[in-house]
Amino acid sequence: MSRPEMRQWRPEPEPDPGPDLAVLLTLVARGDHRAFELAYGELAGPVYGVVRQVLRDPAQSEEVAQEVLLEIWRTASRFGPARGTAAAWALTIAHRRAVDRVRSEAACALREQKAAPEMTADDDDVAEMVAASLDHQRVRRCLDGLTDLQRESIKLAYYGGYTYPQVAHLLGVALGTVKTRIRDGLIRMRDCMEVSW
Repeated sequence: MSRPEMRQWRPEPEPDPGPDLAVLLTLVARGDHRAFELAYGELAGPVYGVVRQVLRDPAQSEEVAQEVLLEIWRTASRFGPARGTAAAWALTIAHRRAVDRVRSEAACALREQKAAPEMTADDDDVAEMVAASLDHQRVRRCLDGLTDLQRESIKLAYYGGYTYPQVAHLLGVALGTVKTRIRDGLIRMRDCMEVSW
């Protein structure tokens, strides 16, 4: 009777974390096309996701995502690791571009409304628009009062539509740290909003 072969236990190799985006952006800033291809591969999906959360329309989202990636190519030299992660920097650009597109569309619609004299707004509609604008200004002022880390985490979670684990991954920090940043930031936002009323 032969003895069964004993296999020696070997730890599973750790998954490749992928290229370091901060290093890639440094190379992209120097005009390295291969580094941009790698950065593009890492960022295209998350950038599209952030844009799609804001715009909803797939065709416009694709167009804006391409504009964002082109902007990353052109402005990679502006990235500074001291101010946050490369992914957060890129996703902030994506969010800003998407919001700019929404504002542009809204301004275009407003111009069209003004050009159509038969369509006038009720006093209630104007009051609602003013109230919404004031709320937006309050939120922006209160967001500006947060630390960079709190603001970055909240923007990714609530404006970017990412889950807390995804935010932790994008920012390169522990999940507990993200939860604490967001909780503390929301408490400060709540307090700020109450004072602003």
